[in-house]
Amino acid sequence: MVKIKNLMKRPKALKPGDMLGVCAPSARFDIEKLNLGIQVLKNLRFKVKVPEDIFNKKRYLAGDDLVRAHVINTLFLDPKIDGIICARGGYGAIRILDHLNWDIIRQNPKPFIGFSDNTAILLTLIEKTGNWVIHGPHVVSFAQAPKRTIDTFNSTLLGGLDKIDITDCQVLKSGKCTGVLKGGNLATMSHLLGTKFQPDFKDTVLFLEDVGEPAYKIDRMLTQMKMAGLFEGIRGVIVGSFETCDNDEYVREILVEIFEAYNVPILSGLEAGHGKENLSISMGTRIEMNTESEKIFRV
Repeated sequence: MVKIKNLMKRPKALKPGDMLGVCAPSARFDIEKLNLGIQVLKNLRFKVKVPEDIFNKKRYLAGDDLVRAHVINTLFLDPKIDGIICARGGYGAIRILDHLNWDIIRQNPKPFIGFSDNTAILLTLIEKTGNWVIHGPHVVSFAQAPKRTIDTFNSTLLGGLDKIDITDCQVLKSGKCTGVLKGGNLATMSHLLGTKFQPDFKDTVLFLEDVGEPAYKIDRMLTQMKMAGLFEGIRGVIVGSFETCDNDEYVREILVEIFEAYNVPILSGLEAGHGKENLSISMGTRIEMNTESEKIFRV
């Protein structure tokens, strides 16, 4: 069981009719999938604003770094925008962290939704503003998203979701803990190591997910982060999907070895990340985790 309590400054829950602004912090995206995703958001009765600048292109990026950052700064500053969602992941979010106006973002708290490469923004937003964020689908993800993914996104954004059932729960190490939920894409987090945006995981329940990484690379990233001291003081670990990872049968064994020294509970099987289902979770909130249950409870 995981019970989530409010810790950080909480942006207000959204309601039907509120406006979601779309940003593109990372890679270029498929316009057809974007339009399908926007229709899903409209079917959920959200209004959607799509800035023209997100359609820019620069190599594999959705435009110049300064422009991609400016879109986010502008959406946070715009009083008509109630929440912000990323178009897609890929690569590029780390390049704009220095260009985001953290004072504007701090003074205008709004739900910010994304995952994968946008883990860089999610974690930095928590660290620099004290606001919670939503680790959840991108706009293009909704083009083929299953109903449960859409439903948990909607419930989380509206502030009404009280639990998530972990259907394939595996307890890698039993126990109970409390801490602030932080984490996301492993590869993205490892690339923040040694930068001024390196996250602080002390007193956190660490959430991990990734895609397309062979087991030895997962081992290498976790080992480097461990040797750098990033895991000192963690309270527990929640494992999401490790999708299309070579030798994925080794992943759980690696996780147990890496975190054995910290003597913390490890719960695997949360359907969040790059798998078929990507359930939305609020990060930056305090949770109570008990591995005896197969549910996540939150406020």
